[in-house]
Amino acid sequence: MNPSSYPNQAGANPVQAPGAPTVSTQTAGKAKSNINSTQNLLKIAEIRDGIAIMGDASYRAVIMCKAINFDLMSQREQEAVEFSYQGFLNSLYFPVQIFIHSVQVNLSSYIEKLDNLKHQQDNMLLSMLMDDYIGFIDQISSQTNIMDKDFYVVVPFFPGPEIKKNITSGSRNFLTGFSELFGNKEKHVVVDEASLEAAKNELRNRVQATIQGLQQCGVKGLPLDTQELIELYYNVYNPDTAVAQPLLPIDSLTADVIEKGSGVAPKPNIQGGV
Repeated sequence: MNPSSYPNQAGANPVQAPGAPTVSTQTAGKAKSNINSTQNLLKIAEIRDGIAIMGDASYRAVIMCKAINFDLMSQREQEAVEFSYQGFLNSLYFPVQIFIHSVQVNLSSYIEKLDNLKHQQDNMLLSMLMDDYIGFIDQISSQTNIMDKDFYVVVPFFPGPEIKKNITSGSRNFLTGFSELFGNKEKHVVVDEASLEAAKNELRNRVQATIQGLQQCGVKGLPLDTQELIELYYNVYNPDTAVAQPLLPIDSLTADVIEKGSGVAPKPNIQGGV
């Protein structure tokens, strides 16, 4: 499977976030004003309960997988993994997307930790050795980009007519309001609780079936929660910014709320003011 495209979707973009639907450059009978705008590429309506709700009223759950070293296995072990993977694919009754994400590793926090340990070291010889090691790591990180690969399996769910009839278009979420602020009037879905619960139940069964099938191949999987799913999309859409500015936990994001108080505010500069 192609990691950057989704099955049964023609004309997919060369680079897509996990589970993102195909982005069309034209609406029905009317061309978009700016086909290269971020709002036209970001097809996520909402992220709730570890599920990404897409703009086409479909759903995505993402499973993070731990890779296995296939080359170090014996021939018999490799054949067992291949047959298990073949059986896993044949057992699926829904399409899946295999997504491989290359991430640049930021070693600044690791170097800072080593520097703190060096200052706490009483042995002068060990302190000198740690200083040389810190300089070696700092030199490597400045000369080359140290990359890491993360592996994901995206599990979709496309609701049927009995569920989709309860889904309406509207602008009651943050992403829709933010896009309309910049002149993008494209409507996004509003999902009621009954439709979301039905989708969660179906996705839960699909995720469990996928994890069990991967375990037969020796691959361990774990579904992403809401925070991890937001971080994944943030890293995909902001590869350079995510290295220097990691996303904070959503529970720690707070903002001051300004409300109108009672009475009349003083107006000393206005004639006749209070």
